[in-house]
Amino acid sequence: MYKLRFRQVHLDFHTSPAIDKIGIEFKKEQWQEALKLGYVDSITCFSKCHHGWSYHPTKIGKQHPHLKFDLLRSQFDAAKEIGVNVPVYLSAGMDNVASEEHPEWRGVDEHGAYSVGFPTAHCDPNNPDEMKAGFHKMCFNTPYVEYLCRQIEEAVKLFPQADGIFLDIVYQGPCYCKWCREIMKSKGLDISIEEDYKEYVRIALGNYFSKSTAACKILRNDMPVFHNSGHIQRGNREFLKYFSHLELESLPTGGWGYDHFPVSAKYSQNLPYDYLGMTGKFHTTWGEFGGFKHPNALKYECSAMLAYGSKCSVGDQLHPQGRMSISTYNLIGTAYKEVKEKEPWCDNVTSVADIGLLSCEAANSMNIAVQDEVPADVGAARILLEGHFLFDVLDCEMDFTKYKVLILPDDIKIDDNLKTKLDSYLQNGGKLLLTGKSGLASDNKDFLFDVGADWCGQSEFQPDYVLPIKEYRPSFIESPLVMYMPSQRIKVTTGKSLGQVYEPYFNRNYKHFCSHQHAPAKPVPSGFDSGVRKGNIAYLAHPVFSIYRGFGAVAYKEYIINVLRSLLDKPTITVNLPSQGRVTLMNQNKHNRYVLHLLYANTICRGGDMNLPNGTVSGRTQKVEVIDELLPINNVKAGLNLNKKVKSVICVPGGDKLPFTQQDCAVEFVLPTLRCHQMIEINF
Repeated sequence: MYKLRFRQVHLDFHTSPAIDKIGIEFKKEQWQEALKLGYVDSITCFSKCHHGWSYHPTKIGKQHPHLKFDLLRSQFDAAKEIGVNVPVYLSAGMDNVASEEHPEWRGVDEHGAYSVGFPTAHCDPNNPDEMKAGFHKMCFNTPYVEYLCRQIEEAVKLFPQADGIFLDIVYQGPCYCKWCREIMKSKGLDISIEEDYKEYVRIALGNYFSKSTAACKILRNDMPVFHNSGHIQRGNREFLKYFSHLELESLPTGGWGYDHFPVSAKYSQNLPYDYLGMTGKFHTTWGEFGGFKHPNALKYECSAMLAYGSKCSVGDQLHPQGRMSISTYNLIGTAYKEVKEKEPWCDNVTSVADIGLLSCEAANSMNIAVQDEVPADVGAARILLEGHFLFDVLDCEMDFTKYKVLILPDDIKIDDNLKTKLDSYLQNGGKLLLTGKSGLASDNKDFLFDVGADWCGQSEFQPDYVLPIKEYRPSFIESPLVMYMPSQRIKVTTGKSLGQVYEPYFNRNYKHFCSHQHAPAKPVPSGFDSGVRKGNIAYLAHPVFSIYRGFGAVAYKEYIINVLRSLLDKPTITVNLPSQGRVTLMNQNKHNRYVLHLLYANTICRGGDMNLPNGTVSGRTQKVEVIDELLPINNVKAGLNLNKKVKSVICVPGGDKLPFTQQDCAVEFVLPTLRCHQMIEINF
């Protein structure tokens, strides 16, 4: 396995040809000073940007017209001189220089218009016909791929000791260029049909991956390679053989949010690759010159990366004149100084988990683009994060046997292979939580498992209501709770009912409506059950995780957690953190210790929706989830059920020992104060 360094910077340098004096303020000493201030041990530098310009002499592409020296060589040598690694970046999916010379290589939409990546709003709102600014998306079915590969080969030959090649914007959307039309015709594909579209994408990406990776390895078969699409797609492993490691792009304030990275990391940690998390120093997202997040936010984000078994990367953008921002590297240094101190407890670790979350994205082979999401996956992950459960995110190929409980959220389509695997899991004592359509046969006419209830079709009502039985009911609810998505109608036979469904008087439409929203519940139950428990299987009739993703009601969270805790009767950890707290447990077997990570930061939504046609990608502002204060949490009580005799419990890297008690396998202790992140070494 290729091993990554812990403290990386991804240094964007997408630079307009309309700006002159490129790189004139680059100075080796200033470059090195910034890297040292930032405690940086690896920095990704540019061979070619989205604009299409090269930052070194080139016989294939075009050097930036206002660059008068080999900037990449200067950066590379200066970093190497102080022991800093340098992976080399090339934009793969966008290239305005190539598109100007070969417009036929560009992606074309169904209307015959060229595809534009990251278009800005119109520069002049009073002139809607003005052309949009933006990078040009290239098609991977065209001869552009051969041109790109020659650029990659040139960069590899110029920098044979590069610490990897980073290829960006690896995505193929629908395209109607002449090459794509010829492929679709020869293969008998109709891009409007979902399965045909997936096959078309597979052909285009297969062409790109095989050729570009071969170009990266033309001199060294061990050259690290990463292909970035902004999201590590869960379940589709066909092209992972072309990767040496994973970089999980996830800027919390750039559209991904604070809950995207943990889920991506919890999937990646079960793949045979080292991985890093990639945030940014920006207040918003990439390309924000002069934008800075608070140092406390970056501390939390880097601490979270360590807690989820990841190495760290922070995105920056270099000024066109080549001078590093000392403010930026002071900011990065506040986080990376702590990362450096924590590294010994974060290397060569494996996750400890009670629950396996089978991803809808993975199981249903969904083609997810950058920053898209699957509500069932997001809602389930939020429940598990906020409920402080130890969990992993799974695809159908992963090992289920090590988990006490498996969750199949809302709409998992179960084929014969998955059914066989789940049957074996149940036979060996595993427990299942099924929700919504998960667990139904492919024709949606019956359950695939003996859940102790009959399936009677999908409810005609949206919304309807549930009143769980007392042991599962939210603590502050005694009357029916509105559920905003349709339920599956079930009647309990041999199982235990988890509650009753109440139906509304009618669905809201032009014929009849009541008040501002939906009609109230009828005063008597519908005769259908809200859920059922039989043996090792619990089933909830509503797509509860998608509903939680959409509405976030605390009552939903309590309802789901109560059901989940009834299945997980002996969790590995219990902790009294608030909902925004996060918990992970890592096994560092080489050192005979567990490392418990406790995280807490109070986020706040700031900003808002506003028209802003100049200077932003979307032409609008939006809410941003911000961290500035890192407030302490006192007297954090933790209890662990471990099959080990514990010798000591120590706060690291500080070294303070915590008193603990152990009875049989149960260990308990109290952390006096948690501020942002605390690692606790549990030696056995």
